[in-house]
Amino acid sequence: MKFQHLLAASLVSVAAAASAQATTPTDHAAHHLTTTSAATPSIAWTEGEVRKVDIAAGKVTLRHGRIENLDMPGMTMVFRATDPRLLSGLKEGDKVRFVAGLANGALTVLTIERAE
Repeated sequence: MKFQHLLAASLVSVAAAASAQATTPTDHAAHHLTTTSAATPSIAWTEGEVRKVDIAAGKVTLRHGRIENLDMPGMTMVFRATDPRLLSGLKEGDKVRFVAGLANGALTVLTIERAE
């Protein structure tokens, strides 16, 4: 009976080792991340229009089109700026393009520039 338990335990160990080896990549390139991996978000520029700028609060109100990377339809809303200096020189009515994302749980303008 002890022999059967020992044999079963050995077979389980061998099977586990073989399974682990089968899923271990043998190509060393698999150990390196690339900038084109699916986990890397792409920069999604969005067109918009400035409705209000509050540099002191670090906020800007934008009427914008669809924001692809946030899966958000077009609307008018307030965004925080990662740096209030991003908002200097912007005024109501300016056409802009910007990149938005989530920072500390808040919708945030990561970069913004006047549209040509």
